[in-house]
Amino acid sequence: MHARPFLGLEPTHNPNRWYLPVVPGLSTGHGFLFGGCGLAAAIEALEATTARPLIWATAQYLSYARPPSVMDIDVTVPVAGRATTQARAVAHVADTEILTVNAALGQRDMDGAGAWASRPDVPPPADCDPRGFRMDVEDSIMRRLDVRLAAARDLTGDDLGPSPDGCSALWARIPEAMEPSAATLAILGDYVPFGIGQALGRGAGGNSLDNTLRIARIVPTEWVLIDVRIDAIANGFGQGHVYLWAEDGTLMATASQSTIVRYWKDPGTPGT
Repeated sequence: MHARPFLGLEPTHNPNRWYLPVVPGLSTGHGFLFGGCGLAAAIEALEATTARPLIWATAQYLSYARPPSVMDIDVTVPVAGRATTQARAVAHVADTEILTVNAALGQRDMDGAGAWASRPDVPPPADCDPRGFRMDVEDSIMRRLDVRLAAARDLTGDDLGPSPDGCSALWARIPEAMEPSAATLAILGDYVPFGIGQALGRGAGGNSLDNTLRIARIVPTEWVLIDVRIDAIANGFGQGHVYLWAEDGTLMATASQSTIVRYWKDPGTPGT
């Protein structure tokens, strides 16, 4: 299955408008659209409308979409050059804007390529324990993901204290959407909130303010290594990066986010 049927994204008679039924299977355990799914739907709409692959996309999260509702996605293309398109997607439920996504799309043939980031040394997925949850996630996006703890701490017990480097890692796959794409990587890139708790060594997460996905090279892979690196937490906000690796070690994409840091006892803490 490709990302579009996984998301349930549908076209309309207007080639620049798409719609996404917001269902529990795309939502967090707290009952609102998972930010990675919102960005993924916008990316699918942008790629289909422009007929070009994603280079980068950045989402600003403005409000919550809750099931059952329908989120409309309107695509605007201000600039379409010979190799690069600059476009925008605005997603809204009725008159409430949920997220705005700015993006560049295109592809160029040229000599010279490489990747210089370092992949963490972790056990293969089969040797890693499944991720546990502190709440019932059966009716959420989390039941549709297979996630294993590659280099992460169990935070369901006592506080463990800050990690020495702010880094953690997960293996993840989406059994219903086996082919990696910019959209599926957008879903798997939304794990800075998970890394916040890992970095603090406490039951914590956060609500995303933004999410930027940058595509490097997408290759076939069943599992994706989600390499989370928290840069800083200060003044109630956290910032971090995610590196998304194929099983063969190819760097497929990077993501970055700013989050409102919340401890699990706080109201509004997301399911991640």
